[in-house]
Amino acid sequence: MILITGVTASGKGRLAFDLACEIDAEIISVDSMKVYKRMDIGTAKPPKEAREKIRYHLIDIVEPSESFSIGRYLELTNEAITDIKSRGKTVIAVGGTALYIKALLYGLFEGPGSDEKIRKELKQQAETLGLEKLYSELEKIDPDAAERIHPNDEKRIIRALEVYQLTGKPISDFQQQWPKVQNAKQTLLHKFKIIALRRQKQVESRRINSRVKKMIDDGLVDEVKSLLAEDESLSKQAASAIGYAEIIDYLKGKTALEDAIELIKKNTRHLAKHQRTWFKTFPDVNWLDIEEDDNNETIVEKSKKILNIAL
Repeated sequence: MILITGVTASGKGRLAFDLACEIDAEIISVDSMKVYKRMDIGTAKPPKEAREKIRYHLIDIVEPSESFSIGRYLELTNEAITDIKSRGKTVIAVGGTALYIKALLYGLFEGPGSDEKIRKELKQQAETLGLEKLYSELEKIDPDAAERIHPNDEKRIIRALEVYQLTGKPISDFQQQWPKVQNAKQTLLHKFKIIALRRQKQVESRRINSRVKKMIDDGLVDEVKSLLAEDESLSKQAASAIGYAEIIDYLKGKTALEDAIELIKKNTRHLAKHQRTWFKTFPDVNWLDIEEDDNNETIVEKSKKILNIAL
């Protein structure tokens, strides 16, 4: 099985599609936001033409009003892998959501328990004081976790603070067991050949800016308007997605459109920084360095060399 990853806007989705066409594969999305129906433009889902040619899994499986857990993701992914293999197809997983990748490779992280009272109090603080205040607190008590968690990710911020209040220890201390798990080959839940796309940082930033512009040109604002007009309101998880949170603030009159667009670019670059930091520590990655003049065909050929697929 093949896993293609890399920072946002690195071209991993295009490579997965091109490779799937060549080796008769099906694609499993490893993305926490592509699971939501009708959230298409802002999550950069593969176009309709691609999905008509190649079968995709774990895309458009829940309503935007619903929450979606990593446990549910893993359950559905395991079913998809079994299904794909039963039909003699190759599995290509593609995405950049770090926690989903960890779960896919090593199973679920068993951390401390939960306390509904603490969680409820933290949620109330997020509503009254603002999520920024909670994130600032997290930066003080657990800078390592704050480096990995996006400032808009209410669920994970609250969970990290909950663990600290429960145990007196940062959640990152508990997650130190991940490297030990990763280095123990026998504990792998699924064995993938991993390819990570890598470009120069300034090139990645330009690609991010271009993608955001294309999203706006393709109608992201209207897509968000349509979602907000639905009978069921967006779940906090869906509403916090980069691209959606900023446009929601614009539509609520909290910011100008130009400022919202710049904030999407900034937050996306911040996400890419988090991803780069994580990929550096991740074991068993085959790096695929992409030059500015590499075209899609060249990138596919490079990946096939890594995978030892006959050219």
